[in-house]
Amino acid sequence: MSSPRPKSPRTPVLPKKEDKEESFWDKIGTIGRKKRIKEVQEVQAEGKYAIDSPGSPTAPEIPPEEYSLLDNEERAIIEPRSVEDPRVKELIQVLIDWINDELAAQRIIVKDIKVTQSEEGQRQKLAIVLRAVNRVLYGTAKPVQKWSVDSIHSKNVVSILHLLVALARHFRAPIRLPENVSVNVVVVKKDAPNQLSHRTYIEDITTTYDDLGMKCERDAFDALFDHAPDKLQVVKKSLITFVNKHLSKVNLEVMDLDSQFHDGVFLVLLMGLLEGFFVPLYDFFLTPQDFDQKVHNVSLAFELMQDVGLAKPKARPEDIVNLDLKSTLRVLYNLFTKYKNIA
Repeated sequence: MSSPRPKSPRTPVLPKKEDKEESFWDKIGTIGRKKRIKEVQEVQAEGKYAIDSPGSPTAPEIPPEEYSLLDNEERAIIEPRSVEDPRVKELIQVLIDWINDELAAQRIIVKDIKVTQSEEGQRQKLAIVLRAVNRVLYGTAKPVQKWSVDSIHSKNVVSILHLLVALARHFRAPIRLPENVSVNVVVVKKDAPNQLSHRTYIEDITTTYDDLGMKCERDAFDALFDHAPDKLQVVKKSLITFVNKHLSKVNLEVMDLDSQFHDGVFLVLLMGLLEGFFVPLYDFFLTPQDFDQKVHNVSLAFELMQDVGLAKPKARPEDIVNLDLKSTLRVLYNLFTKYKNIA
């Protein structure tokens, strides 16, 4: 009887080399990730220590994600406790309610002023929108200091609030904005690889408003614009004759009411001529270069009007600067009524 045939020895199954290498690199990758996480945590801890150190007795509360800066990079953020301020919350809610009222017909509901989308296409659309907004508010599509595409897209609350308040004021939104709202802003700077510094300042978001943002009641000029454009031209001609009668004394002439009063220069000079006083040249900008300088001039003219007993104009200085013809005519007609018989 033949003995059983011996079985061939089993070749041990060894793990594939590539499997071993994959497992090895996975392990190395995990170690690397842990190391990077530890480094980030150390930087955050050192950054927080730099801010919370005894040299900073009023250390601000800064979210850890704000510590991730490049060398010498600065980032401005609103203090978290400022967002929790009741007046700031009230302002945000008032603005959200106003936005939703305006968008109700489109069935759009906004719940958070910081909602954005990350696609580059959205940034491009935002840039187009902000250029249009700047053109409406300031007469130029150039960037303004209080907001930008980057600040709005990165959900900077201060920039978003400045933008919404400016729009609400410009369009005379039928809302009451909380007055004198301010927030604490922290500017964090990375001075060295593991060293952060900061400075804090107060940013005013709203101020005191006399018009409460409400639209003016309809008057004769509304009727002229809506129903009697021919009579409107007669009124404009009469006002041009009136202002030139006095501006001609200093060799000035108005040809177009629609645009020549928007920088405030003629208004200031006209008030001085009507009342017989000289307005020092250092009190206003004779050749204003930007929106703020024009607003300053018109505001000064309004102050002079009130100083001599005229009622406060219903228009805002910004309305005149923004070439709002109806507002300009109201102001000039108010002067015409008081001074039409002065030689």
